[in-house]
Amino acid sequence: MPFAGIDVGSLTAQAVLIEDGKTPMLKTTGVKLLSKSIRVLPNPIDSARSVMGELLDENGLSWNDITYCVSTGYGRDKVQGEGLAQENISEISCHGLGAFSVSPQVRTIVDIGGQDAKVIRVDKKGELVNFVMNDKCAAGTGRFLEVMSRTLGISFEDLGPLAKKARSRVELSSRCSIFAETEVLHFLQKGDNPSEIAAGICRSMADRVMALVRRVGLEKEVMMTGGVAKNVAVRSELERMLNIRMLTPSLDPQIMGAYGAAIFARRVGGAR
Repeated sequence: MPFAGIDVGSLTAQAVLIEDGKTPMLKTTGVKLLSKSIRVLPNPIDSARSVMGELLDENGLSWNDITYCVSTGYGRDKVQGEGLAQENISEISCHGLGAFSVSPQVRTIVDIGGQDAKVIRVDKKGELVNFVMNDKCAAGTGRFLEVMSRTLGISFEDLGPLAKKARSRVELSSRCSIFAETEVLHFLQKGDNPSEIAAGICRSMADRVMALVRRVGLEKEVMMTGGVAKNVAVRSELERMLNIRMLTPSLDPQIMGAYGAAIFARRVGGAR
């Protein structure tokens, strides 16, 4: 019977199922992890019910098949309160454990979600050492990249590849996402190359994340998690600034929080 993790964030919700280590979840052998990601609904409970329900339906399972479930993310309290999870754990701990479970050599995790950015330090056992986060401004988050992408007239997914095509970049001077959007519009009206504007946007994001890294301290190895980890330009800028090569997770970096929650569920539920 599987253990489950549900991560309800500000923009997306993820569900993960992992094996109990004794019996496979599916008749198809070799499947050890199942995952699903959706855009959030207005109510976090609906988001949790929808993402996990879809994952279960797609794999011929039901809620009754889940041994133990842990919720995380912004909606974790409400998800547990509704009885969809037996326990809730912070996204900081879940992303840390998820990344460590994938790559035990990781010591620093850069997690950039829809409305916050976090830098997390873990020890050789995967336990939390320190963390810092910025949730007061959208300028260093996935929401910032979404707004900038829309201003450029492209999708969030296309921003990174477009930025990588640039031979140079514009410089965004504003620290505020609203004023930065005005700057981008100004560059477009001037006729600046969209790829150079995209490169400037991604550099601006990396600068903000670097400020968090300096506060918590860098220890190798480093991994990015969260939806922004899929932006190749932001990742490349951070690697250049840190003078490192980041670990590449074997899982979708966007499901790392839900995966960590499922690992916690197996630890707690499996001991019962």
